[in-house]
Amino acid sequence: MSSTPAIASGHPPSPLPLATTIGALGVVYGDIGTSPLYALKEAARAAAHGGTITPDAVLGVVSLILWALILIISIKYALLILRADNRGEGGIVAILALLHARNAPPGTWRAQLLVVGLIGAALLYGDGAITPAISVLSAIEGLKVDAPSLAPAVVPITIVILVGLFAMQKQGTGFIGRIFGPVMLGWFLVLAALGIHGIVQAPGVLAALSPFYAFNFLIHQNFHISFAILGAAFLAVTGGEAMYADMGHFGRFPIRLAWFAVCLPALVLNYFGQAALLITDPSALDHPFFQLSPDWLHYPLVAFSTIATVIASQAIISGVFSLTQQSIQLGFLPRMHILHTTSDAIGQIYVPLVNWLLAAATLGAVLGFGTSDALAGAYGIAVSLLMAITTLLAALVAIQWGYSPLIVLAVNGFFLVIDLIFFAANSTKLHEGGWFPLLLAGLIAFLMLTWRAGVKLVERARAKLRQPEEDLIETAINKCRARLPGTAVFLAAAPTGVPLALTQFVKHNHVLHERVLLVTVQIEESPRISEGDRAEIIDIIPGITRVILHYGFMQYPTIYEGLQLACRQGKLPGIDLSDVTYYIGRETIIPREDVPGMWVWRESIFAFLQRNAERTAAFFGVPTGQVVEFGTEIEI
Repeated sequence: MSSTPAIASGHPPSPLPLATTIGALGVVYGDIGTSPLYALKEAARAAAHGGTITPDAVLGVVSLILWALILIISIKYALLILRADNRGEGGIVAILALLHARNAPPGTWRAQLLVVGLIGAALLYGDGAITPAISVLSAIEGLKVDAPSLAPAVVPITIVILVGLFAMQKQGTGFIGRIFGPVMLGWFLVLAALGIHGIVQAPGVLAALSPFYAFNFLIHQNFHISFAILGAAFLAVTGGEAMYADMGHFGRFPIRLAWFAVCLPALVLNYFGQAALLITDPSALDHPFFQLSPDWLHYPLVAFSTIATVIASQAIISGVFSLTQQSIQLGFLPRMHILHTTSDAIGQIYVPLVNWLLAAATLGAVLGFGTSDALAGAYGIAVSLLMAITTLLAALVAIQWGYSPLIVLAVNGFFLVIDLIFFAANSTKLHEGGWFPLLLAGLIAFLMLTWRAGVKLVERARAKLRQPEEDLIETAINKCRARLPGTAVFLAAAPTGVPLALTQFVKHNHVLHERVLLVTVQIEESPRISEGDRAEIIDIIPGITRVILHYGFMQYPTIYEGLQLACRQGKLPGIDLSDVTYYIGRETIIPREDVPGMWVWRESIFAFLQRNAERTAAFFGVPTGQVVEFGTEIEI
């Protein structure tokens, strides 16, 4: 694949590569960096299938984990998927925009891609609920190594930590964000040191560097056991998808540098150190990560691993907030109340509704499953399906950019087969808890698709009610009894025709203001639009002007700031924004069985979402004291 320009128009300049690389350690690699707490343990348990782990099984498991990290993370994500950027931005929503799936006509293959992509986005929410639960639980369970009597306290302590984490989101995470990178750098150094300590005790474990051990071990196992081992080993690569999702924050080079220079070596050393311990002491299978360290280091290591898992959880939560904002911008979710904190790239926004729904799902997972071993059954299935979807969409991007379909099919097809094998292996854990993230993802995907379909039905109904511009011109010239002093801004959903609020205003008052602005916000399929291209001005007749404000899907659309910028640029001369009245339509959706559309029960769900969405004025930053709303009933 070839890459598009790394920085979009209007993108802030990148910090120093070293600082950005350290920052990426905390945000991008927090999840995968805490996988050694549970990944090898679960895979080794699957290999032992209730008995004592053998040296051959240990070598097979650690070889499988190593080559999963090399094939999926190092080659597929770091070298290939990171090339499929949308002007520097990555992630499932960015790739959907790159493929122009959002406005594809119904029934086309691009429209089907939108459904697949939205399912992929929904899977991230399922992952976001499980990651904090399994990560923090696995860290706190380290207390049981030296103090088994503390086992009943593990879940309550985990609940307290997670409640505190979700409660502090409203305050912003600027301070924590600044220490993410350095703390995780220290964490990876500890992983490496512990791994070296273990390898020295049994250097023969290095033979597992050969993929022969993984392949030979798997083919000599019962089919069901091989799948169980594959599903457990996949836990070592969960979190790798963050490389692509967070590319816009750090850039391709720092993310690759952090992986190949720090993360990969530290993870490999630690996994091989744990494997060496299991070869010399198979009884350490319950907690190989913590038993890898000297006894005096157990409690400090529990504390440090808890901090690392909180950082991993924070990165996931912030990622869910960012995904929610992008989805709202592109019309995949209803408008929600979004607070902008004063922090840096981590936690720039806070979405209260999403925060507490995610908290409820995470705490429910902790209480419902109780241990990291039980949660391991729920973890992986959503991520493996998301990885398969990403591979498929990246292949389509490569073809769109002109690469040979045969080469793309060979390369991406190879990795898609690997993704599907891991998904099939994780699917065997469906009854063990894999249903939980899939249920969450299915619910969110259903709401996304319902909202998307409902918005199209409303726009179709609006189009029937909306007057053409010619009628507005005729009304303004011949039918208005008077022109009121001042300026009126009418928010318009479409860049053509007459806003319904304006139609209502003229119908009831038979007057117009001296200056009328018809303002439409358009979210483009680029991440960012520069200030110079923000406002598009179209003069309809003297006194009536259409203003189209263009924003990227990574930007927050604020109408007041957009108009202010247009005034400063001289595009809207003679307008005092402090003396403007904003007229906004407030629509009441009425589901009807006799009107073509969705099933009436889905229309009722859409109507509920629409009623409870953030008010248009508040979402678009319109000054509250200058707003007048007109109610309209729309049947769908």
